[in-house]
Amino acid sequence: MIELVDVCISQGAFKLDNICLNIADGEYVVLMGKTGCGKSTIIESICGLRKIDKGRIILNNVDVTLLAPAKRNIGYVPQDGALFATMTVSENIGFALDIRNVAIDVKKQAVFKIAEEMSISHLLDRGVTKLSGGERQRVALARALIFNPNILLLDEPLSALDSETYLEISKILKQVTQINQVTVLHISHNFNDQIHLSNRILKLEAGALTNIA
Repeated sequence: MIELVDVCISQGAFKLDNICLNIADGEYVVLMGKTGCGKSTIIESICGLRKIDKGRIILNNVDVTLLAPAKRNIGYVPQDGALFATMTVSENIGFALDIRNVAIDVKKQAVFKIAEEMSISHLLDRGVTKLSGGERQRVALARALIFNPNILLLDEPLSALDSETYLEISKILKQVTQINQVTVLHISHNFNDQIHLSNRILKLEAGALTNIA
C-alpha cells in the first residue's frame, strides 16, 4: 500500500501542493502527465530521495516520512536504469543484497533465481556497458526486485525499447509483480503500458492527481 497525505514538495520555483494518493496492496497504477509536471518528483519523494516540505508518506500502514531510503523496502528503477558501469550484471543485481549484508551463498542463489525469471542468466558475467537497451532494463528490474520488496516504483522503464523487446519485458514485468504481489507505481507516456499492465491510471496535471481510468 502506498499513501501520500497532503504532501508538499518544492524545488526552486517548482512546487507541488497537498498531493494525496492511495494505492492498494497489489495494485498496478500507471501515472501519466506532461514532461516536467512532477511525476518523477513524486516517485523520488516516496523513495526518500527527495525531501518533502510537509505531509506524510505511508507505506504498508507505516509512516516512513522520516525514514532513510534503505529502510523503506522499495524497489526503484529510475528512467536511465542507473546501472553501475564498473560492475558485472551479477554484481549489479546483487548490489541490493550486499548493502543488506546478505550471506554470499544466499546472494548467489537469489541472483541466479531472479536472473532466470528475467531470462538474463546467460549474461551474469558480462559487463553492463556491453548490454542492449532491453538487457539493461532487465538487469535494472532484477536489481530492484531481488530483495523481495512489496513496493516497486518505475520511472518510464519501457520507454526506449523496440516493440518486440517492449512486449517481452512488459510480459515479464506483469508476471513477476503478480507472482510476488508487488504494489506498483509506474510512470509512463505509453498507452500500451496502460492497457497491458495497469489496474488504474492516474494523471498529474496542474499539480493535482486525478483518476482517469
